Amino acid sequence: MLYAILCYNSEDVVGSWTKQEDDEVMARLGAVQEKIAEAGKLGPVVRLLPTTAATTLRKGRDGPLVIDGPFAETKEQFLGFYVVDCETLDEALDIAKELQAANRGPGAYEIRPVSIFRPGALTT
Repeated sequence: MLYAILCYNSEDVVGSWTKQEDDEVMARLGAVQEKIAEAGKLGPVVRLLPTTAATTLRKGRDGPLVIDGPFAETKEQFLGFYVVDCETLDEALDIAKELQAANRGPGAYEIRPVSIFRPGALTT
């Protein structure tokens, strides 16, 4: 089963890292990614740009409304995600724990099963 591991952290904290600190975190995460890839379980990995680069499209009574930035202001922001192919939720949790250990500071990892959505695709 495919699982998405959604990564949350304080954008202020992550944005305050020096290039060297960021490179160190990315190297540790890269080591975990390599291990997952070698096991044939790693799908797409995405690191999102800051929320200041985001645009939100909201459904409004008078039609769509486009606003700058994310919709909700929270202490932690959605910073990226991994897609992993695991037999069980426990296996996906183990991967999330490795990612958490490789990352600096506080944060959260949300694990969700993924279903592939392809309108009109033939299924067998």
